[in-house]
Amino acid sequence: MPDPILLARAGPVATLTLNRPDALNTLDFAMMEALVGHTAALAADRSLRCVVVKGAGRHFMAGGDLNTFAEMLPLPGAERKARFAALIGRLHAAIENLQRMPHPVVVSVHGAVAGFGLSLMNACDLAIAADDAFFTSAYRHIGLTPDGGGSYTLPRIVGVKKAMEIMLLGERFDAQQALSLGLVNRVVPAAELDAATAVVVNALVTGPRLATANAKRLLNESLGNTLSRQLDAEAESFGACTADDDFVEGIRAFVEKRLPRFGGG
Repeated sequence: MPDPILLARAGPVATLTLNRPDALNTLDFAMMEALVGHTAALAADRSLRCVVVKGAGRHFMAGGDLNTFAEMLPLPGAERKARFAALIGRLHAAIENLQRMPHPVVVSVHGAVAGFGLSLMNACDLAIAADDAFFTSAYRHIGLTPDGGGSYTLPRIVGVKKAMEIMLLGERFDAQQALSLGLVNRVVPAAELDAATAVVVNALVTGPRLATANAKRLLNESLGNTLSRQLDAEAESFGACTADDDFVEGIRAFVEKRLPRFGGG
């Protein structure tokens, strides 16, 4: 049986490829475990500078594997509740790993981005979409509520009213609508998706490591901080960055009127 998620490494960049193309990359239990395991390992790998998440085949991810869900239907309701709650709790470790890892995560999406696929995309730091991508929360169509942090990230990105519309109605929308809502950062022709993703990844990899990691952390922590706490965190991070070699290189490059060559620790 093929690995449900492929892991490839090219220098400081790791790429996770959802690898169930014949099933539209829907999430089954094996893929769930692979996602948790891979994200935990990547979060701990300090040699990395960037992580890319993408899907094999014609789609990024069309949500959960409903055939797998159907296998649970003969169970009594209370047992189904306990099993699914435990499974989703396990899956959520992957979402926390993506947010907590210091290196930025770029998601590259095309085709269907539905259900957990939408939540997974929203959990990543930057999103590049092909113009053939389409999006839907989908949960209501099978009598479910969001998982994967969907109810956390979506209202923070698009606002509560729009998040209500996306979740409660489950309507499909296209890549240009996703761009206008701030769900994706860029929309490119499908044939140019890999190249456009590589441009963003290269900008991150060649940037200042500590400043990039700290900026990601500051932005994520700001959602739960008071202004005073956030100002203190900014001051601490600013000071830490000035002690880093990349700060020295950045200032010298400015004074010498050249592009910086970051690479300090």
